[in-house]
Amino acid sequence: MHFALVCLGGAVGTGARYLLGGLALRWLGVEFPYGTLLVNVIGSFLIGLVQELALGAAVVPENVRVVLAVGLLGGFTTYSAFAYESLRLAAAGSWGSAVLYVGLTTVLCFAACLLGIGAARLVAG
Repeated sequence: MHFALVCLGGAVGTGARYLLGGLALRWLGVEFPYGTLLVNVIGSFLIGLVQELALGAAVVPENVRVVLAVGLLGGFTTYSAFAYESLRLAAAGSWGSAVLYVGLTTVLCFAACLLGIGAARLVAG
């Protein structure tokens, strides 16, 4: 049962990443990987929130946690695109942008995850 739920959540997450990434390209341009940065930061916040509500506060059932954290957010976020885009920026000679992207992604994703955990603790009491 969990396998089917993960697949379903992953399909929705992948579709959401595709849509949000496309919007970011249209609105912010193609010279910097804004779409991947955006989905990874949002996904980091949401996984902190979901995991803390499920595992810390025990207010989210296990099957819901699996669908959201493993499936949906696993499909929504993308480390492989982050790695490729970082290398693409460096290969194009945009070392400053590559370093900025790696730094922003790391710092913002950790901060977003911590904020998600904090938000879950506030909600759960």
